[in-house]
Amino acid sequence: MAPTHDHPGEQAAIDPVRLLAIRDTPLSVDEIFRAVGDDAAGGTVLFVGTVRNHDGGQDVGALGYSCHPSAQDEMRRVAEKVVAEFPVRALAAVHRVGDLRVGDLAVVVAVSCPHRAEAFEACRKLIDDLKREVPIWKHQRFSDGTEEWVGAC
Repeated sequence: MAPTHDHPGEQAAIDPVRLLAIRDTPLSVDEIFRAVGDDAAGGTVLFVGTVRNHDGGQDVGALGYSCHPSAQDEMRRVAEKVVAEFPVRALAAVHRVGDLRVGDLAVVVAVSCPHRAEAFEACRKLIDDLKREVPIWKHQRFSDGTEEWVGAC
């Protein structure tokens, strides 16, 4: 590992993208948190997206996520953009697909950086860009029998 220029004495992470996955099994906050552990990080931020019981004034009865075959590659592209923009020590993102229930974890992302402010900013960019750019779609079925597809997660 080579010293970084932003923080003298630190060693640059070989590959800060530690975990990226799209899974049809329940997600683990502990797994994601462990994946971004780094002794040089002074700040670690974790975001957990859960299935809520309502959307747009309607009661959600059921929900499912599906994705395009390119979703994993797009997730990698988004992660690498975040790493290029911030001094990321470690990054992880996992999204669930399939049928989920209210309260289930739909997405978990985490970033560790040398300082808290940059960790917060990097984590926010990671989840916002993931939602906007990765082809993962949400199919909501409402209690009144109506349903809708939501563009990207």
